[in-house]
Amino acid sequence: MAKGKTSVIQAAGGIIWKEEGQQKKLAVVHRHKHNDWSLPKGKLDPGESWKKAALREVLEETGCIGKIQKYAGSISYVLNGKPKVVLFWHMKIKSFAPEKMNGEVDEVRWLTVEEALELIDYEDEKDLIQTSPYKRKKGT
Repeated sequence: MAKGKTSVIQAAGGIIWKEEGQQKKLAVVHRHKHNDWSLPKGKLDPGESWKKAALREVLEETGCIGKIQKYAGSISYVLNGKPKVVLFWHMKIKSFAPEKMNGEVDEVRWLTVEEALELIDYEDEKDLIQTSPYKRKKGT
């Protein structure tokens, strides 16, 4: 292995929340390359921190400038024979910048936790949102 290279793929993402009426909704993205529904996430750029990568990926995939609220957890799996670790943070929206989207995502849906659990393709991502303290309706 070359010096400075890691054998683990490092990625970060966000569970970005917004209030719609009395409901909390989160962003779920459809990636046309993989034909899947997932939480926004992606690999760290060289020298990038986990949190900066999470904020960048949320921006590039949803057009939302996020503000980190709390660590949400991690998932790990093997991708093409290499282990991959993804750290997630709960975020709220500071503002929107749809022009910053990078084209990897062809649809963003704002869903309740229950709706997201039906749509997301990955069980480990479902587990992250199922245990979220942010999933309850306002005032409950």
